[in-house]
Amino acid sequence: MLYGFHPVVEALANERRGLRRLLASENGALRLTEAFGEGLRIVPEIVRPPEIGRLLGPDAVHQGLYLEVDPLPAPALDAMPEDALLLALDQITDPHNVGAIVRTAAAFGVTGILTTVRHAPGATGVLAKSASGGLEHVPFITVRNLAEALITLGERGFTRIGLDSDAEVELDTLTPARPLVIVLGAEGKGLRERTRGCCDVLAKIPFTGAIRSLNVSNAAAITLYALGRTAP
Repeated sequence: MLYGFHPVVEALANERRGLRRLLASENGALRLTEAFGEGLRIVPEIVRPPEIGRLLGPDAVHQGLYLEVDPLPAPALDAMPEDALLLALDQITDPHNVGAIVRTAAAFGVTGILTTVRHAPGATGVLAKSASGGLEHVPFITVRNLAEALITLGERGFTRIGLDSDAEVELDTLTPARPLVIVLGAEGKGLRERTRGCCDVLAKIPFTGAIRSLNVSNAAAITLYALGRTAP
């Protein structure tokens, strides 16, 4: 279930996304007409906004749009291109954080996001809303064991950089080439020991102010800017 203007519009524009049902308020339908003209792939059912609210709950900011869709196809790990830029999430479970990471990943041209079957949020409406349409542009690659997946990527020539606030290496001293995978850990816990052991290097953001930690989605944005632009 997707809701909100940006997630719904991006899904409607994505030919790979299977569409099942679209509910729209009168204002929501008008905004879709402005965005797509006559090219809308599915006819909306016009409903009152409270009807959408009852489907989603009182806290959902749906902006008069609700869309039921099929999951996007997930690429295989061995299908990643030679110039791939991946993010690997080590037990980051908050859908708001993951959604914000997805949005940032879409902005920086990340090839895919590696996550696990367990201890990871699904591609829910909350995550999609936080991603603000980014879910349509950055696929999830789901694996059973993150450490084994990182080992496999290392064997394929990926440089594996883990973000760690206690690392000795500073992020801005690295100039990695692609293929590259950046590994992010959950807030508080950080990277698990085995995950750390599967990284080629651990690096930290060189903070200069009084606060020495950031929300993981903000840290992801800084890291992608610092490392993504150096990878040819």
